[in-house]
Parts: sequence; C-alpha cells; structure tokens
Amino acid sequence: MKYPQKPSAFTLPVRIYYEDTDAGGVVYYANYLKFFERCRTEWLREIGYRQADLLRDPGIAFVVRSVRVDFLKPARLDDELVVGLEVEKISRAQLFFRQHIRRADVHSEGGWQELVSGSIHIVCVNSTLMKATSIPAFLRTKLEALQ
Repeated sequence: MKYPQKPSAFTLPVRIYYEDTDAGGVVYYANYLKFFERCRTEWLREIGYRQADLLRDPGIAFVVRSVRVDFLKPARLDDELVVGLEVEKISRAQLFFRQHIRRADVHSEGGWQELVSGSIHIVCVNSTLMKATSIPAFLRTKLEALQ
C-alpha cells in the first residue's frame, strides 16, 4: 500500500523481526527510538549526506537533545510498518522533527494506524569538542530548501 506524504517528508519501511519484540510478543519500547534514528539517517542519506562523511569533513555530528514519545498501539512480530519524519523547524544549530510509526489499517481503504508518534530535538555538534556548532552553510541551505 502506497504511503501518502508531503514533499518535505520522508518515510522508511520497517518489518518487525523476533529480535525487535519483548517477552509479550510486542515491539520493545526502546526499539521505536532505533526505528526513528534509522529514518533520520536514511533521510539524510536520501538528500545526499552520509553521517560518516560529515564526521570527517566538516567534522560535525547530529546528537539527540530531547525526545518526547507517545506509544499509542503495539506493533507485533512480522508487522510491516512505515517510519516517517517531517522537519518542523531548522535553526542555526538545531533541527526539530516530528516522527511517527504507522501500520496499514486493513479495516479501512487507504487508512493508516498511528502506533507511535514523537518529537525529536537534534543539535549539530563539533564532533571533536562535542559542543554545539552551526549547521554548515552548504547543508543548511539544502535543509531549508526542503521545507
């Protein structure tokens, strides 16, 4: 099922494996944060930037400053999910994302069930000093053009 999205958004399909679940057979809550991270990493790659390259030159990294997550419904073994993001705001050294994890709703045509939603605040840091630094102009220009 095709997932509808805005031009400024990004989605990543994820299948749930046994290793993702807890003793109750549902996705362990911390794994949703891993899925969010993968989505942000693949989004950055999609727009032309690899984190390993940014670490080397210009020597920056993106670190999580804060996370707020709402767990609405459980995902289970073999579920096919869509992990998505939307950039809400870009500042000099920060990115604010709205992220979600959804599953196709088989009971409604073209519908999606929201399983997890979150707000993630990311800070650009100098990777040597681990201190906040400005997002480089070449990257910031690209990010702002996506909004």
